[in-house]
Amino acid sequence: MIELTHEEKKQLFEIACDAARQSGKILKDNFGKKKEISFKGRINPVTNVDLLSEKTIIDVINTHYPDHDIITEESNLKQSGSVYRWIIDPLDGTVNYSHNYPFFAVSVALEVNGIVEIGIVYNPVMNEFFRACRGEGAFCNDTPIFISDIDNLERSLLVTGFPYDINEKTYNNLAHFNHMMKYTQGVRRDGSAALNLCYCAMGRFDGYWEISISPWDIAAGILITTEAGGTVSKLDGNPLSVFDGELVASNGKIHEKLVEHLQIVNREQY
Repeated sequence: MIELTHEEKKQLFEIACDAARQSGKILKDNFGKKKEISFKGRINPVTNVDLLSEKTIIDVINTHYPDHDIITEESNLKQSGSVYRWIIDPLDGTVNYSHNYPFFAVSVALEVNGIVEIGIVYNPVMNEFFRACRGEGAFCNDTPIFISDIDNLERSLLVTGFPYDINEKTYNNLAHFNHMMKYTQGVRRDGSAALNLCYCAMGRFDGYWEISISPWDIAAGILITTEAGGTVSKLDGNPLSVFDGELVASNGKIHEKLVEHLQIVNREQY
């Protein structure tokens, strides 16, 4: 087990911030310009900007920590078993980005001993730089952020997302979405899991759930949410790992009811 010193954690945090800012600049500089787009699936795009952003983050990390492991969306990098593991999404919201819709982010997280210690989510177009270190609170730019105080599911605003293979799976979140629309003030779907979690952290949303989700989409955002006072779990309410492929996040006050309703759908529809 590695015990991080204050100075080591500070240095790791600064490297994470630098990597996110550099890749964010690439996203912003290329936003609205013609892109090279290919597809990993029927509706799952990747652009040349995703790849450039990812290379930038990897280069920053490797320059300072060549022995650290890195898990990222676009590259299948060899894992050495290091206790330091970076989990990165160079462009969360690629569909949005490829259509010039300004809701996307870069996400950088660092696990140490299997625990996420640092989380950064950066939307360069909106200039929102979300950050958290475990045990030190959550911030947007330099302002501390906190979850909402809504304690009634019916008064809550939720957000969710759908998998790229939505047309191939029966368990595709559509039934959950239809159900939750009837029992809340509203449900949004805006295409960036990382930002959805950060918006829960700052009280713009009261809750968020998603299935068929990847670790790089949520690792940083989960830490930011919990450091802002929020609660995260699996859809059944059990403890969550970033590798579980699903999550529920909320302000905590509506969490039990949110989980209860999601489980009603699972029992009745699947």
